[in-house]
Amino acid sequence: MSRRTRLSVNINKFATIRNARGGNNPDLLQIARDCEAFGAEGITVHPRPDERHIRRSDVYALKKSVKTEFNIEGYPSPDFIQLIHDIKPDQVTLVPDPPEALTSNAGWDTRKYGDFLKVVIQDLKRSTPRVSIFLESNPDLVFAAHDCGADRIELYTEPYAEGYATDRDAAIAPFIATALAAEAYGLGINAGHDLSLKNLNFLAYQIPQLLEVSIGHALVCDALYHGLQNTIQMYLSELDTMPR
Repeated sequence: MSRRTRLSVNINKFATIRNARGGNNPDLLQIARDCEAFGAEGITVHPRPDERHIRRSDVYALKKSVKTEFNIEGYPSPDFIQLIHDIKPDQVTLVPDPPEALTSNAGWDTRKYGDFLKVVIQDLKRSTPRVSIFLESNPDLVFAAHDCGADRIELYTEPYAEGYATDRDAAIAPFIATALAAEAYGLGINAGHDLSLKNLNFLAYQIPQLLEVSIGHALVCDALYHGLQNTIQMYLSELDTMPR
């Protein structure tokens, strides 16, 4: 069976390293070009108001440089929405993070915030062909995601990653159920958060509807040992739907 799931590399962590010393080392534009040259099929960024990793200037520069799919994640504040209208990326992924959040650690309650998301998504679709909503593994949330106009959901996979070592079948079960619900409503399925070389293949095999994964932290850590080119190839290999 051929591989169908695309790998988008989240380059936030490279920006964190750069910002720790100032200057432009590593060069984010070169990192993005290299990731694409090494086989990545997308570049993901998550700009935050304090610019502690990706800066707004980076997003504008990357728009001119990225040749694959450009995915921008973020909370739909007015300044984020304006950024999307300026950049017009291939995909926007909405996350419910407050500005001070260290990382994305929850999905949207699409039933509670459905009216808000519906207005936001209608606005964003003036400038992007695809909007994805960060969602926890709960099939009951899927209809509301569909109802507010989302094109895809992104499965928040930290609980899966945490449970994988002890009982991977139990850990994946709610994600399979959520993916089936999304498929029934015609929603595409992405996934991200704490995915790694240890747990990625099982996820891709168990959820054959999976269109895209966004991976940053683990991939950057692995690149310290294996090199960036080799690491990207290792992740692409894990996305082969043949089980290991």
